[in-house]
Amino acid sequence: MNTRTDPRRSEPLTLFEKVWKQHEVVPQTADTPAILYIDLHLIHEVTSPQAFSLLRSLDLKLRRTDRTLATMDHSTPTDPDEISGRVPIKVESAARQLKQLEVNCREFGVNLRGLGSDQRGIVHVIGPELGATQPGKTIVCGDSHTATHGAFGALAFGIGTTEVGHVLATQCLLQRRPKTMAIEVSGRLGPGVTAKDLILAIIGRIGVSGGTGHVIEYRGTAIEALSMEERMTVCNMSIEAGARAGMIAPDDTTFAYLKGRQYAPTGAHWDAAVERWRALRTDPGALFDEIVHIDADSIAPMITYGTHPGMVVPIGAAVPQRPGDAAHAKSLAYMGLQEGEEIIGKAIQVVFLGSCTNGRLSDLKQAAQVLKGRKIAPGVRMLVVPGSQQVKREAEAIGLDRIFIEAGAEWREPGCSMCLGMNGDLVAKGDYAVSTSNRNFEGRQGPGARTLLASPATAAVAALTGRITDPREFLAGAAPAAH
Repeated sequence: MNTRTDPRRSEPLTLFEKVWKQHEVVPQTADTPAILYIDLHLIHEVTSPQAFSLLRSLDLKLRRTDRTLATMDHSTPTDPDEISGRVPIKVESAARQLKQLEVNCREFGVNLRGLGSDQRGIVHVIGPELGATQPGKTIVCGDSHTATHGAFGALAFGIGTTEVGHVLATQCLLQRRPKTMAIEVSGRLGPGVTAKDLILAIIGRIGVSGGTGHVIEYRGTAIEALSMEERMTVCNMSIEAGARAGMIAPDDTTFAYLKGRQYAPTGAHWDAAVERWRALRTDPGALFDEIVHIDADSIAPMITYGTHPGMVVPIGAAVPQRPGDAAHAKSLAYMGLQEGEEIIGKAIQVVFLGSCTNGRLSDLKQAAQVLKGRKIAPGVRMLVVPGSQQVKREAEAIGLDRIFIEAGAEWREPGCSMCLGMNGDLVAKGDYAVSTSNRNFEGRQGPGARTLLASPATAAVAALTGRITDPREFLAGAAPAAH
């Protein structure tokens, strides 16, 4: 890890510094944080109820309804019968949260993508889909994985429930200015190696606190070669390295993704926006507080073995040995693994394909390429959960749902599902789940559940074999599932 500092920290500027500067209402001082203007506030049913209660208690109105976007995702069931209302929502606390969000949005004038909306989905999936996520914006949400939107060159980060109330009331936020970190990824990812493997490798390299206090800018040839959905996967997990946010400079790939979407500018406004967005790139000679170099060519498919995303190894490697490390030993005891044990070949019982990390169309295509014409292993349960109604429609239009169902998987309604155990989709105690989500904490997918984070390709191959398997063995001969 190289470190460079410049006490002047003036011009030229990094991408982060430009966006920060454009949104400073009041600069920070030694005694006070900056006041930052927020362009887009994303809300959902879990972290917003107390914030709306705060507005009521202080007799305050919501400052900018046009800059507030609401959806249902975290505690929302993915069972089609529950979503359609054919049966009651089984988790009572979830039903109450969903009802309260409807009440709050109606009372304060927020446009809600509710259960019946064809634009509903995981908050970090629908923001980009709608074109509400744009380069240069400040975006916040009461959710850790708001960093996803940094893939567009936005400064996006998660906030607490009290801060959700502040933004609802003022459209501003008190913030201390973070440091900057550049992660330069040279080369190209090899066949069967995905954006998920890349970000897991990065977290494995710098650790779960390696980005603490920083905003990361991902740069280099391997980053520039990624699609927008792949860039979202990378930025999504910035928080798992401890970073405040992750950003990627907007380019032609970004503009092509956004053009024509509902909230994207049109006509002359589009041309002006693109010119403005191009200027956001980090200036030549701009300095970062830290720089990390990663060689993409050296990365293999990755898989976690412990209880945080930094406990990760290449899929063919063994569980590391750390004599005397009590935390490591405790984590392995929870996971039922031994130091020196190979991960590959480990039997699994559940596969979860979905989440704001890997629940987009390209992720489903990647898994379907593996599963097409095959059956998942006996005794393995596989849930496929699209990230949004739009992803679901597009997947069904090209027959991906049939591929999953014929392979023996469950095709569900959009939502956060097994990413977190609060909506009824759970992994049983002691079971191993290969999951495309972003966190493998103890109990994250249910009490006693053992989570192994991996890419959609690795998850799909594990579903077929019933064991942890190198996806490159299958992808080499697999035909594309759909175009």
